[in-house]
Amino acid sequence: MSLEWEQVIVDSVDSVALGEWWRVALGWVVVDDRRGDYEIRPAPDRLPGLLFGEGAPPKQGKNRLHLDLRPDDRDAEVERLLALGATRVDVGQGDVSWVVLADPEGNEFCVLSSP
Repeated sequence: MSLEWEQVIVDSVDSVALGEWWRVALGWVVVDDRRGDYEIRPAPDRLPGLLFGEGAPPKQGKNRLHLDLRPDDRDAEVERLLALGATRVDVGQGDVSWVVLADPEGNEFCVLSSP
């Protein structure tokens, strides 16, 4: 018996808008937008993906799960994501080597320091 990680489900107010934001942010491709859901992956045949489901109320409070992203250049990537519409977020992280941002619907994620 084996398991494969297929995707992370992200509840959203607008699945297409949020999914498209993450598609551009990550440079991924759309693999499914037929059912009102919006799924993106690194490539059509690569897992895991992100599946954005529609109909959730606006987010309230801190995420219980978030993504950590490791770029080649943290500061340049933070500026690029801010230009795409991300916002800086203070979740009480203090003075750390990563930057906490939120996507357009308020979902927090971290941009880690460069390797």
